[in-house]
Amino acid sequence: MRTNKAMGLRNLPSKTWNVNVGWILATNLAADLDAWTRLLGLHDDPELARAEPSTLRYCLWQLPARLVSHARQWTLKISGTWPWKTPS
Repeated sequence: MRTNKAMGLRNLPSKTWNVNVGWILATNLAADLDAWTRLLGLHDDPELARAEPSTLRYCLWQLPARLVSHARQWTLKISGTWPWKTPS
């Protein structure tokens, strides 16, 4: 329940039922995405697997990167100052 509230469940946007139903569905979808990301993508990093949603938002979802196109190829360029970037 704490994860759902952190994903936006405590902020119901409207007084109408239909708008709030859509908001609850979007919130549950975000919580499911968070749970599956922890289960499948973060199984080898125990600190991030147990992290709060705000920490995951800071470390993973708000990635300081640019998507650039060069010679018909798309490349994701991650900032060198990002603390979780592994050296390549």
